[in-house]
Amino acid sequence: MPDMATVALSSFSRGVARYALVAALATVFALFAALAPGFLSGANLLSVLVNNFALLAIVAIAMTFAVSVGGIDLSVGTAIDFASFAFVSLVLAGQPVALAALGGLAGGALVGLFNAVLIAGIGISPFLATLGTLFVGRSVQQLLTNGGNPVYLPPAGVPEAFRFLGHGTLAGIPVPLAVTALVVAGAWLVLSRSRFGRVALATGIQASVVRYSGLRLPRITAATYILVSTIAAVVGLILTSTVTVYIPSSGNAFLLNAIGATFIGTTYDRHGRPNVPGTVLGVLLLGIVANGLLLSGLNFYWQQVGTGLLIFSVLAIGFANRKAAARA
Repeated sequence: MPDMATVALSSFSRGVARYALVAALATVFALFAALAPGFLSGANLLSVLVNNFALLAIVAIAMTFAVSVGGIDLSVGTAIDFASFAFVSLVLAGQPVALAALGGLAGGALVGLFNAVLIAGIGISPFLATLGTLFVGRSVQQLLTNGGNPVYLPPAGVPEAFRFLGHGTLAGIPVPLAVTALVVAGAWLVLSRSRFGRVALATGIQASVVRYSGLRLPRITAATYILVSTIAAVVGLILTSTVTVYIPSSGNAFLLNAIGATFIGTTYDRHGRPNVPGTVLGVLLLGIVANGLLLSGLNFYWQQVGTGLLIFSVLAIGFANRKAAARA
């Protein structure tokens, strides 16, 4: 039997491994509070939540579901773009905003359905399948917009309900932030408290066990990728409502940070599994760093370097501490 010192060391190592992300978040917050002018102002902190956190958090939550089944989705930006295009097109056609929003969600879900066929139906690896969807989606957008021209909504003809998603408030809370909170809460319930979430996580850890237990693995995978694209489509609606224009391939701007936040979030789980709280903390970390470096006056390219180094550092610390905990 292990002695008390070994047990204590193991417990301490697991705690360090899990809370390395929290420590990193507290450290960068304190650092920028001391060094970045105006960082602690209420207006700036609200800007971090609305502009740096809200939309990226939704995309990262979508990515968390893809990673939970042992895959990845490089086409979340395409789902955002298809939702945006469908939303704008239906509004321009004079359809009610609610119907246009449903059409936008359906446009995003269509990307997930395409991925589901490739991955669960044909058996193509998630990386290659979603990479192919990314390229196909980009080409389709070019064709639909005569070479990639933005689709603008006339300022005088934009319904007030359309602007509400991007500029409205609910009980004083900006709508994008309120929607993000609902998505995060729903995702946590599904991934942590539902049978579907448990099976999805089991699929990512050991797919053969899920298969031999009698569960239909292709159906689980297909449902997950459709869910991923539908969640990402919400960002397409909010983004379009905010800027009142559809810009082809603009959704891809979220891709790398969403992947980074998701894998940073795995360090929050002692087993290294994707999880909603960790993903949210990862997005917050990236958002605070981006905002703090901007207020510090650093060149944009140095901001990217700083973000990359931060991702490396958090992942390295988390994985090193997890290995130490496993050996203890």
